[in-house]
Amino acid sequence: MNDRLISINPATGAEIGNYQIHDEKQEQKAIEQAHKSFESWRHISLKERGIVLKNIAKELRRQKEQLARLASTEMGKPIQQSLVEVEKCAWTFDYYAKEGLKYLANEIVATDAKKSFVTFQPLGVVFAVMPWNFPYWQVFRAMGPALMAGNTMILKHASNISGCAVAIENVIKKSGAPKGLFQTLLLPSSRVENIISNPLIAAVTFTGSTAAGRNIAEAAGRNLKKQVLELGGSDPYIILEDADMNKTIEVCVNARLVNSGQSCVAAKRFVVVKSVRKEFEKRLVEKMKVATYGDPFDTNNKIGPMARIDLRDQLHEQVVASISKGAKLLCGGFIPETAGAFYPPTVLTNVKKGMPAYDEELFGPVAAIIEAKDETDAFRIANDSIYGLGGAIFSKNRAKAEKLAATMLDAGNCFVNDQVHSDARLPFGGVKQSGYGRELSAFGIREFVNIKTVYIK
Repeated sequence: MNDRLISINPATGAEIGNYQIHDEKQEQKAIEQAHKSFESWRHISLKERGIVLKNIAKELRRQKEQLARLASTEMGKPIQQSLVEVEKCAWTFDYYAKEGLKYLANEIVATDAKKSFVTFQPLGVVFAVMPWNFPYWQVFRAMGPALMAGNTMILKHASNISGCAVAIENVIKKSGAPKGLFQTLLLPSSRVENIISNPLIAAVTFTGSTAAGRNIAEAAGRNLKKQVLELGGSDPYIILEDADMNKTIEVCVNARLVNSGQSCVAAKRFVVVKSVRKEFEKRLVEKMKVATYGDPFDTNNKIGPMARIDLRDQLHEQVVASISKGAKLLCGGFIPETAGAFYPPTVLTNVKKGMPAYDEELFGPVAAIIEAKDETDAFRIANDSIYGLGGAIFSKNRAKAEKLAATMLDAGNCFVNDQVHSDARLPFGGVKQSGYGRELSAFGIREFVNIKTVYIK
């Protein structure tokens, strides 16, 4: 079965899909088709590209129910969150269809020339390597700006969600988009480097683990290909002593359990100043204990299964290792005696440096509480990480928190009194080992363009 990719329902353990891997001839044909499509697509007006994006958005909404059910079946996402994810993709395409006209317009610059300006021209075929946790959003948030800028795209999706990967290509085809504008290749990770080295590939966009991102960066760098990397995160949520505890607890629970805890920008480390630690800890545990997990199609459940059994087991090992080093378990922390990749909402406290819960990314429904002596210590702890993707600050003093978010937190996305999330109107990306480059907004659409100077004497 080495020539096939298998999809497993993480809620039941049952096989639900069996997909033939594309061979090297099919791979090359797809890349050639993408390049051929680029040669015509690049010359289509921005307005006409926008119409294509709007048609893709319409098709996403037409297929929303079936796409959502597929994601919930294939990777375990709660069904209501899957529906929201598909709608967010459609909204983002509508957004770029409109705002892309402004973001990509020529910029006149006054110089000694009779006329000089900057123009934003596409690069070519963008190779997207994407993860399983947001099977549609990760792809469409990269695809929308790339296509609007005049590029075409080849997707290598995570091997456990091949059904979603095929469905995405189907959406593009059904929308009436030009042939070759977007194509899915079903491949193992071992084939990624070969595609990056293909002369017809112009750039690479990757979302996934930091370890995999290093391999992507190395291959792209060796071939001098532009890349955008959105990698891991261990987002700190800083709770200051003047935080509105009712709102803070509500946001923090949602931020830790979103997508069953499997989000790069989910709350991971709760850094709480000593004066409010006991209250925060008590109330967080109360909420986490009653957050139900189970069938992702049962809307009474807050979380579904994790995406794979091995990921669940790895998370449990991190919890056990943290406890063995002195962390205290307040709730959860066990593997249920049921089928599926389930893990209960879990809270660890007394978390210290040297424990997995402090040093590593916990990609699942596990909250790590770290006590800080005071505000200064809280930011020291928050920044004491190899990651820098997102972070949040909770305080009633919004003016002060705004300044702290802007100047004190080492992360690409800093929120005040709300959970970290992506929005097409704002740039998204990280610093340190959370990657580089930006997706979304004007910054994202200009990542994969030739920023060209034109000078007329």
